[in-house]
Amino acid sequence: MAIITLTTDFGEKDHFVGAIKGSIYSELEQINIVDISHSISPFNISEAAYIIQNAYSSFPKGTIHMIGIDSELSPENKHIAIKLDNHYFICANNGIMSMICAEIAAEKIVEINIHDRVETNFPVLDIFVKVACHIARGGTLDVIGKVINSIKPIKNLIPFVNDEQNQIIGSVIYIDNYGNVVTNIKRKFFESLQQGRVYEISARSHKFKTIFNKYSDILNDDQKESKRNIEGKGLVVFNSSGYIEIAVYKSNNSTVGSASTLMGLKTMDTVTVNFLNP
Repeated sequence: MAIITLTTDFGEKDHFVGAIKGSIYSELEQINIVDISHSISPFNISEAAYIIQNAYSSFPKGTIHMIGIDSELSPENKHIAIKLDNHYFICANNGIMSMICAEIAAEKIVEINIHDRVETNFPVLDIFVKVACHIARGGTLDVIGKVINSIKPIKNLIPFVNDEQNQIIGSVIYIDNYGNVVTNIKRKFFESLQQGRVYEISARSHKFKTIFNKYSDILNDDQKESKRNIEGKGLVVFNSSGYIEIAVYKSNNSTVGSASTLMGLKTMDTVTVNFLNP
């Protein structure tokens, strides 16, 4: 049985998600629909890209992923369907797939062209559903669109490296439920430039000289547990998705605060890594 996932910024209050699911079931009674998230910040492309990149590969091959973020059709915002890593993605060509496509080459990309047959002002419901159900029935991408060779990039998803190769200028691309701040700097990218050099990470006025592999690495085992008292202390980790993340140990916005609230960090803020000569 085919699987269709849904990722949108529609929230849970309105009728949109329910209408999309109802429309899918009206076309395909035997289908599995899985919600990845409907709590993406409105029109936040980098946030959606991060979530999709880190969720899709957990699903079986052949899964169809509908992404409803900034999906209103316009001459600058066409609709596309992509086959990549044996998964299918249906979304607007607004850069949302550029994070995944930077690491894995797409097998096929088509610009969806069935709009003249469907009158709509709700494309996720009326266009994306039809494309997803077509694929779920075993249909090919060529039937619903024309082949294109590239997609729109988003420059701020890729960190900048200076000519001297001693500085990475990254940015905040996601703030999670704990207020932890995820950058666009991946571990593999960082280590390829570090080459054993010491480093300093700067975010606003905060500086860090150590990257931990997990949050609890900040604990000092030589101290008695009663004296550790480090809740609310800032740290940097390579998170489970392999990105540099600025966090607060056992963060809680209601008590000790979080990296976002305590350090004043928000999406698109700059995070800099400076490599220091030995």
